[in-house]
Amino acid sequence: MQLSSFLQRFNEPETLKMAKLGRELRAKGIDIIDLSLGEPDFDTPDHIKEAAIKAINDNWSHYTPVPGFLDLREAVCTKLKRDNNLDYNPGNIVASTGAKQSLANAMLALVDEDDEVIIPTPYWVTYSELVKIARGKVVEIHTTTEQGFKITPEQLEAAITAKTKLFMFSSPCNPSGAVYSKEELAALVAVFKKYPGIYILSDEIYEYINFVDKHVSIAQFDEIKDRVIIVNGLSKGFAMTGWRLGYIAANAEVAKACEKVQGQFTSGANSIAQKAAVVALTTDLRPTMEMVKEFTKRRARVMELLKEIPGIVCSEPDGAFYVFPDVSAYFGKTDGESVIANAADFSMYLLNNAHVSSVMGDAFGEPKCVRFSFANSMKNIEEGWKRIKAALEKLK
Repeated sequence: MQLSSFLQRFNEPETLKMAKLGRELRAKGIDIIDLSLGEPDFDTPDHIKEAAIKAINDNWSHYTPVPGFLDLREAVCTKLKRDNNLDYNPGNIVASTGAKQSLANAMLALVDEDDEVIIPTPYWVTYSELVKIARGKVVEIHTTTEQGFKITPEQLEAAITAKTKLFMFSSPCNPSGAVYSKEELAALVAVFKKYPGIYILSDEIYEYINFVDKHVSIAQFDEIKDRVIIVNGLSKGFAMTGWRLGYIAANAEVAKACEKVQGQFTSGANSIAQKAAVVALTTDLRPTMEMVKEFTKRRARVMELLKEIPGIVCSEPDGAFYVFPDVSAYFGKTDGESVIANAADFSMYLLNNAHVSSVMGDAFGEPKCVRFSFANSMKNIEEGWKRIKAALEKLK
């Protein structure tokens, strides 16, 4: 069977691969603690579920407009004004089947073959693969734990060439938890002002899960707002992962381009999820804030547990629900059977010996690191890190 060469352009997401391996071991009766997937372990708030039930009873069961129902796009505009002081109209909004599709739409709408896309490391696994799908070229800007996994204006300017088409990043960041301040964004904007042909894709899916301050969007800077594509969604902030609903806010030309791309892939997003999202975006945020309080407690506990493990270097995340420690001190060590040569070996060692799943940092552009989620119960987090500590103590 001869399959398309398209499949050779990109890799399967390591996050999904590790989740699959964990499920396979669990199916064999092994007790796996999942610290790999980025999914809130909370249920969707009741008032959002009630809105979905009402939508079903009101027969919102037909095809939807490709960019989304008008009331949903208006709700996104209301949210952007309320939370971010940003002015958009429904013509700037396209709703999609998850933020991942929003990212894919934007990439396919903007990037041509050999266009360069600048991505600071570490980055979410799908960013680089979407660039490859669009036949663009990934240009990585490497960051370090010492610099808080955030780039400097000097690094940004050094990475820009005549072929640069797009800069994409997330704040709060998956996997590092880094959050850019207004001052740090302003310094980057000063660079972008010199290069009017570069678009900026700002992934703000973890907006509400911020432990240090109120979220700041790079779209607030009027000088570049027309070049910014905001990507956001309902999964992380509202515990609506399975509802599959994301959206972009962009200038009308880019929004129309994304609508055109989406029209040939999935058409409009799920009707019931859209109606539930209207309520989620425009009403009570208290369930979201309660969820963030719990993540805050877990973050503190994880940092305590990390300090008990020698050799691991980890900065405290300012947002999202991950820690991204440097584990390279364990490279070259062995328990007599397995040798830890790299982060992939480290993750597999923990999966097979501690029965804890994680994601190797290579997938995020940082091969010395491993991502661990704290979107799990405190009980499982404590048991998971107890197992990790015991397994690592066997390495010499």
